[in-house]
Amino acid sequence: MSEIKKTYPGQEHYVSEVDETGLGAVDAVRDESAPSSMWGEAWKILRKRPLFWVAAVIIFAAVILAAFPSLFTSMDPKFCELSRSMELPSGKHPFGFDRQGCDIYARTVYGARASVTVGIFTAAAVVLIGALFGALAGYFGGVLDAILSRVTDVVFAIPFLLAAIVVMQLFRDYRATWTVVLVLAIFGWPSIARITRGSVMSVKNEEFVAAAQALGESKWRILARHILPNSAAPIIVYATVALGTFIVAEATLSFLGVGLPPEVVSWGGDISKGQVALRSQPLVLFYPAGALAITVLSFIMMGDVVRDALDPKSRER
Repeated sequence: MSEIKKTYPGQEHYVSEVDETGLGAVDAVRDESAPSSMWGEAWKILRKRPLFWVAAVIIFAAVILAAFPSLFTSMDPKFCELSRSMELPSGKHPFGFDRQGCDIYARTVYGARASVTVGIFTAAAVVLIGALFGALAGYFGGVLDAILSRVTDVVFAIPFLLAAIVVMQLFRDYRATWTVVLVLAIFGWPSIARITRGSVMSVKNEEFVAAAQALGESKWRILARHILPNSAAPIIVYATVALGTFIVAEATLSFLGVGLPPEVVSWGGDISKGQVALRSQPLVLFYPAGALAITVLSFIMMGDVVRDALDPKSRER
C-alpha cells in the first residue's frame, strides 16, 4: 500500500491507496492556513481601505501639529500688530491677519495643541472611568451592577454640554486645559460604561471563561486577562469617535467663552473671535473652523472603518 500526497489550497491531504481504482481514505489533514487573531484579521481589512489611510494621515498630522507646532511656523501666535489688522494673505503669512493683527496661520497651527490635547486626555479619562465601572457592573452583576447602573443613569440623564457649561462657570477663575478635561470626563463616561457592561456580559458566558474558572483562576484575573481584552473592540471604536466629539465640545465651550481662557490659543476661541468679521473677511473664520472640521471628521472616519473591521456582521454586509 502506497501513500499519495494530494495538495489543496491551504491544506495537505495524505491518502492511502486501498485498491486499483485510486479510491482512498483520508488518514490525516494538515491545515497550514491557521486562523489569525481578531486584530490580525482587522489589520488585513484596514490596510486595504483607502479611508483608513486618509484618516490616519490626517490624525497623524494633527498630533504632530499639537506636539511640535514650532516645526510648521516660526511666528508667535500671540504676537499681534493692530497696524496689520485684517491684512490679506502674503508670502510669509499665507492665511493673512485677524482683527487684532495676529497671524492666522500661526494661530491655526498652535490652536491644534489645546484642542487635540483636550480630546486625547478626555477620551483616555472617559475610557478609564467608563470601562472600569462597566466591567465591574457587567462581570459581577447583582447589587454592584444595580448601584453602578443607577449612578450611570443619573449622570447619563444630565445634558452633557449644558452640564459642562454650568460647571465651567463655577470654575471661572481656574479655567485651564486640565479643568476642561476633568469636566468633560465627569459627564462623558456613562456611554462607554454602558457599552463596556454589555460587551462584558456577552463575553463572560463564553467557553474560554468557563475553562479559566475550571482551572481555578481568580475572578479578577479572569476579568483582566480574558474578558477585558475580548471586550475591547467596541470600546476602541467608541473612544475613537468620542475623541472627535470631545474636541468639538472643547471648541464649543471656548466659543461660548466658558472653556479655555483667552490667553490660550485654541480653534474654538479663534472661531469666536472670527465671527465678528464673518461678512467682511470670512477667511478669518474659515481657517480655524476648517482645521477643526477636518480633524473631527478624520476621527469619525477612523471610528467607522475600525468598527467595520472589528465587527464580523459589518464585514458581511
